[in-house]
Amino acid sequence: AIPIKLRAGNGEIKALISHPSENGLRKDARSGQLIPAHFINSVMVAINGKTVLDGQWSGGVSKDPFIAFRVKGMKAGDRVNMSVKDNMGDTGSVEATAS
Repeated sequence: AIPIKLRAGNGEIKALISHPSENGLRKDARSGQLIPAHFINSVMVAINGKTVLDGQWSGGVSKDPFIAFRVKGMKAGDRVNMSVKDNMGDTGSVEATAS
């Protein structure tokens, strides 16, 4: 779920994205080999089909990152869709309705 708060026509969107996030620089404790990079490289948020956030990320983002931002003009009933893609091609999305 994407928590959405509405105040005077503005929406605040918050999301915790579950992802292991490896930057490719850490070594495995047992083998000593580098752990392959695995990070979120794209985050898109749309409200009623219109993109309001198009983020391009890299390996510097933490494990399970938290994102929060405000959007002007949101109202109850607006549909919010967040989609995420990582550098290994894995994708995920979630949808919520502002209330």
